[in-house]
Amino acid sequence: MSPSPAQVAAPRVRLNQGGEIPMLGLGVFQSPAGEVTEKAVRAALEVGYRHIDTAAMYGNEADVGRAVRASRIPREEVFVTTKLWFSDHGFEPAQKAARASAERLGLSYIDLYLIHWPRANSPEERLGSWKALEKLRQEGLCRAIGVSNYTLRHLEELRANSEVTPAVDQVEFHPFVYDPELLGYCERHGIRLEAWSPLTRGRRLDDPTVRAIASAHGRTPAQVLLRWGIEHGIIEIPKSIHRDRIEENARIFDFSLSREEVARMDSLRDGRRVGMWNPADIP
Repeated sequence: MSPSPAQVAAPRVRLNQGGEIPMLGLGVFQSPAGEVTEKAVRAALEVGYRHIDTAAMYGNEADVGRAVRASRIPREEVFVTTKLWFSDHGFEPAQKAARASAERLGLSYIDLYLIHWPRANSPEERLGSWKALEKLRQEGLCRAIGVSNYTLRHLEELRANSEVTPAVDQVEFHPFVYDPELLGYCERHGIRLEAWSPLTRGRRLDDPTVRAIASAHGRTPAQVLLRWGIEHGIIEIPKSIHRDRIEENARIFDFSLSREEVARMDSLRDGRRVGMWNPADIP
């Protein structure tokens, strides 16, 4: 019998800038602002999640913050991520945006602050944002800093212009958009790869291979997709506003996939993204 969700705790992994991040989090992209998001975050915290991922662009930072504070879980136990939208790129705008996010969250610090997209008016503006994040980390407003939707080219640009390596690169990552080159690069440089939309927004849950593996384990296709990411050492942040799905997504640490099953899922790669942009197109 599987343990109840409240007994399931996601393992934590070390970040290259210090501290630890839970390997499972709740994403709140497209979760409606207000009671819906707040209720979803409260449910996640009640069943054992200790990692919540939001962004300025989502418009629900305040709801995340209210739920975290209302939970009465010690602040140091809950890992909160938010992100800088591309309209706030640049040294001074980025600092201002981060402080505004912290204020909306109602938190004295942000555990992880990410550049949401590399899209900017110029590489120089993008690097200015990173310099701002470095300063915010030095000041203690952000415990760790990283990037999102950065390709190898964007990561190399950053590496050539900064001594601070991103703690995390958050990208679309699932068996259908599987990038072993990016994963290997991040592993070599101590960057944690984090997957947004690891459940393909539900679009590929009927894949025959995924369903067959799920059936063999007595699991759901969603659980198998998430477990595939865990087997690769990837941090997973599935989104849901439904408590039963939130609980289901937490039950991924009491089974494992064989090497053969992981390889079968790796072979599903077809490049069909669910995101609206391909970061490879961003100069």
